[in-house]
Amino acid sequence: MSSKLEKIIFHKWETAKFGSVYLIYCIWFLLAAFAVTAEMSRGLTGIDNYLIFEGVFKHVVQEKYLFSYYPEEYVSFNNYGPAFSLVIAPFALLPTYIGCFFWAMANAAALFIALKMLPLEEKQKIILYWIVLIEMMTSIHSVQFNPMFTAFFIFTFVFTLRGKDWIATLFIALGILTKLYGIAGLAFFFFSKNKIQFIISLMVWLTVIVAAPILYSSYDYIVQSYEDWYYQIIRRNQQNIDNSRTAGMQDISVPGMIRRIFKYYGPIDFPIIAAAGVLFGIPLLKKQNQDHPNFKLNYLALVLISVVIFSSAAESPTFVIAVTGAAIWFITQQQPYSTKIKATIWLLFLLTILSPTDLIPPYIRINFILAYSLKALPCFIIWCWLIISCWKIHLPKIPSK
Repeated sequence: MSSKLEKIIFHKWETAKFGSVYLIYCIWFLLAAFAVTAEMSRGLTGIDNYLIFEGVFKHVVQEKYLFSYYPEEYVSFNNYGPAFSLVIAPFALLPTYIGCFFWAMANAAALFIALKMLPLEEKQKIILYWIVLIEMMTSIHSVQFNPMFTAFFIFTFVFTLRGKDWIATLFIALGILTKLYGIAGLAFFFFSKNKIQFIISLMVWLTVIVAAPILYSSYDYIVQSYEDWYYQIIRRNQQNIDNSRTAGMQDISVPGMIRRIFKYYGPIDFPIIAAAGVLFGIPLLKKQNQDHPNFKLNYLALVLISVVIFSSAAESPTFVIAVTGAAIWFITQQQPYSTKIKATIWLLFLLTILSPTDLIPPYIRINFILAYSLKALPCFIIWCWLIISCWKIHLPKIPSK
């Protein structure tokens, strides 16, 4: 790319209004509707993920084992526990194609509303929408839960800052009991103004959400299903790691990059996650950090990126979560953007956002980006950038002599 063209593009990033917010409204929801309609046009095989989600509710009602292979209903396997039946219930009660369409649009709407609620200027929000747009569409093409799951983290963050812990902890509880790594939302506890209320409300919501499916199932079945879910998570994690040996679609993560690049399949996940957890957590313990400009937004970005790039379950549609975090990192950077920031955002677009699309030649996508889990690389670079920024805030100033 020529230097002149680069200057023009980044001048637009730095100075333009990116059009009316109503324009991005239209584009956002039109692309979401296009994506889900395209998948439904392929028949039931195109919406297999939704059939799995729908099956969670139906199987909980029928008290069937949630993690069996049901070839007469869908192709793949379910990895969600009984609490997910609460989330999918309003859609599963509708005819399949109608439910699928509204499910996809609800995911798009949840993420759009969440981004709109962030404590940012209107121009910054519009930039967020443009960066996240393609990854949102990628996830909708898979009729996935990830856009809504991203919104859960943001809702938790926003409502915690607003002092509405009872609402914030609802989304933590939903996150934990639908996708286990929703537990990362507990980082926002440190931003709570009433930590006792935060803890109590979280315990209440966890109890309510665990127990609620009993209303349309049975106590013994729900208890057994949570135990089954625990073992399914363990099995699925090992399957994802094994999948790295054949450069499969899962384990697009930092441990996955190490496995695929160095052909090392030993027990590396725990040491990497433990080290990342220490680096992630220590700056939170210093209270005065929280008053530093952008500190809270940095941590929201860290949470969103961390839950993806350190998970063996990470796959392409999951990256709407991490890219949302990367976009938040980008809009908090000082303008005009430095060469390092420009290079990083270009890398994010090329390796992460555009890699599943036809804009990247299949040979490069399959033999390099997928083969070595390189989709995770730009997000890891941004994660390291954020960690260094937070640690710089954390380090005490050296008194002048």
